[in-house]
Amino acid sequence: MKKALFLLAVAVAFAGCNSVKRNQKFLLKGNYDEAIDLAVKKIGNDRNDKQIQEHIILLEEAYAKAVSQDNRRITALQNTTSPEALRELFYIYRNLDSRQEAIRPLLPLHNIETGFGASFPMVNYSQQLTRARTNFANSLYSEAKSLMARNTTMSYRDAHSVLSELKQVQSNYKDVNVLLEDAHFYGTDFILVTLQNRSNILIPRRLEQELLDFNTYKLDDFWTEYHNEKQRDIQYNYGIVLNFREISLSPERVSEKEYNRSKQIKDGWKYKVDRNGDKIKDKDGNFIKIDILKTVTARVTHTIQTKSILVGGDILYRDLNSGRNIDNHPLATEFIFENVFAKYRGDEKALTEEDLRLVRNNFIPFPDNAQMLLDAGDDIKGRLKEILKKNSFR
Repeated sequence: MKKALFLLAVAVAFAGCNSVKRNQKFLLKGNYDEAIDLAVKKIGNDRNDKQIQEHIILLEEAYAKAVSQDNRRITALQNTTSPEALRELFYIYRNLDSRQEAIRPLLPLHNIETGFGASFPMVNYSQQLTRARTNFANSLYSEAKSLMARNTTMSYRDAHSVLSELKQVQSNYKDVNVLLEDAHFYGTDFILVTLQNRSNILIPRRLEQELLDFNTYKLDDFWTEYHNEKQRDIQYNYGIVLNFREISLSPERVSEKEYNRSKQIKDGWKYKVDRNGDKIKDKDGNFIKIDILKTVTARVTHTIQTKSILVGGDILYRDLNSGRNIDNHPLATEFIFENVFAKYRGDEKALTEEDLRLVRNNFIPFPDNAQMLLDAGDDIKGRLKEILKKNSFR
C-alpha cells in the first residue's frame, strides 16, 4: 500500500513537472494562448499544488506577451478597411476579451519571486468589440449580397457560408435568416428522378413507387435533394433516369430426383453364444448381450421448383440545363425462386437428415410475374443505392 502511494505521488509530481515544461515550450514558440489555457487549467484545478507558482509566473508572462502582440496587430490594422482586416480585428478583440475573462475568476494570484500580486491588467473592450463586430458584420453582409448577385449555384453556396458566419457574429443582423434560406434554396441541386420501362413486362405500380421513393435511400444531403415528381417553382439542374431495358422471366420448372436409401438399425437384442450354442459370460459372470441389426430401405423423391427473373437496364445521369447525358451505369439483377421438398415410400428410419428436413416441406404455388418483380426489387434498390452513393453530380 505504501509503495503504491509512493508511486502515485511520483507520478503526480512527474505530471506536474511535465506540464510546466510543456508550458515553457508553448511560451518559447510564441503559442501564448495555449500556454494561458494550460496554466489556467492547472491553477484552477489545485491552487495548493507545488507547481502552481511556476504556472502563475508563466501565466503572467504569457498574458503580457499575448496582449502586447494583439495590440501591435490592432495598430497595424486599424486604418485598413479590407474584409480580411475587419475579420481579423473582430476576432482579435473577441480574443482579448475572452482571454481576460478566463483569468478573472482566478484573481488575485501572488508571484512569490517578485513578492507582489501577479499583474493581469484588465481592459473594458466593450466599445471596441461592438464597433469591430458592426464593421465585420457589415462586411460579411456586403460580401454575401455580392455573391448572391452572381446567381450561380456555387456562388449561393459560398454566400451561405458567409451568412452562416454572419449569423454567428450577430444573430439578429438585418434579414440574415431570410438570406440564409434563399442561399440554401438556390444553392441546392434539385435532381428529378424518373423511371422508363422499355421492356415488354409491366412493372407493378408498387415497385415503381418503392424505386422512386428516394427517402428510403437516405441520399439527400445539405446541397442535394431528390424528387420523383416535378414541383412548381423549382428549377431542376440534373436528372436521373432508371431505364429498364429487359425483364426476362423463365418458365415454371419442376424437376425430380429419386434416391434409394438403406440403413442398418437396431431391432432388439440377443445373448452371445459360442459355436456350440452356449451363452457366453463376461468376466463378472453375466451373460453377454448383443444387438440384433436389420436393414431398412426407402425410396425418396426430391422435388425442386424453380422460377427466375432477370432484370437489366442502366442508370442515366443527365444535365437538364444543357440537355446532355453526363454518365451511364449498368444496373442488372437476377432473382431465383426455389422450393425443394421430398416424399418417400418405405421405412422412415432409412432417411437421411436432409431427407427428413425436406419431408417437412410441401409444394407451394409459384409466384406470379408481378411478385417475382417485387422480390427482385429489393436487390435492385440495393444496387441502385450503391451506384448513387458512389457517383454524385459534383
